[in-house]
Amino acid sequence: MKKINHRQKLIEKIGRPVVQKVLTCDSIRTTYLTTGDGFPVVLLHGAGAGAVTWYPSMDAIARNFRVLAPDIVGYGDSDKPDALYDRAYFSGWLKAFLLALGEEKVHLVGLSQGGAIAIQFALDNPDMVDKLVLVNSGGLGARPSFWPMLGMIWMNSFPSLIASRFNSQYLLSRPESRDLSHIHYSIEVLKKSGGKKAFTQGRGAAVSAIPMDLLAHITHQTLVIVGENDRLFSSEYGERASQIIPNAELIRIQDAGHLPLMDQPEVFNQALCAFLER
Repeated sequence: MKKINHRQKLIEKIGRPVVQKVLTCDSIRTTYLTTGDGFPVVLLHGAGAGAVTWYPSMDAIARNFRVLAPDIVGYGDSDKPDALYDRAYFSGWLKAFLLALGEEKVHLVGLSQGGAIAIQFALDNPDMVDKLVLVNSGGLGARPSFWPMLGMIWMNSFPSLIASRFNSQYLLSRPESRDLSHIHYSIEVLKKSGGKKAFTQGRGAAVSAIPMDLLAHITHQTLVIVGENDRLFSSEYGERASQIIPNAELIRIQDAGHLPLMDQPEVFNQALCAFLER
């Protein structure tokens, strides 16, 4: 029986031609997806799977922009070295990746842990970021409660369909809205050699609270998107951050959890693209 390529199925679900490339910089091999033309938009996924997490949104964004969606180091098909996997490490990786591509300035969109990485990168390299988008971002002070934390530990320690089903109820308002191939690919990545390193060696450092006074130093036009039903990172922390970041605006998406791009893709894509295109 032929094995299903779940990563490829998600790429095909994007709905437009997507090129997968590999780039090596600072000895780290990074796999990334790219499509579209225009000003670059970098999409940073959360702590799981890889760039294909953005399958519901890449087509909409690529109608007016050039999308760059990397498998963040430690995830997807990118290298998974022994490392600290804290914000500084991820920020350094992202800078090396963008410089190797010749990108001097980008719009930066971060989901969950990707949001925390985006914040750190914007603080470290303000001149390389034009607009900043934070989607149910980590690093804003939220801590998962007991059951979501248990689901996360279970999934990252013993990845399986049962663990994923348990975990999904804390990631989505409508778990059925998540493509099955995304579930299977998430499990595959964790079962790869080194697939658990970002979790076991990072120990949550990437999403630890960023001091509020540092958030106040972010001067970029910023969009904070929260799913009102987020059971992993309570939406109140995103709302508070939108009041601290000087040029930030807030969008709440109803009937959406931690992954609003899957729960409410049309609403999410419209809000995101309208901000980027403004």
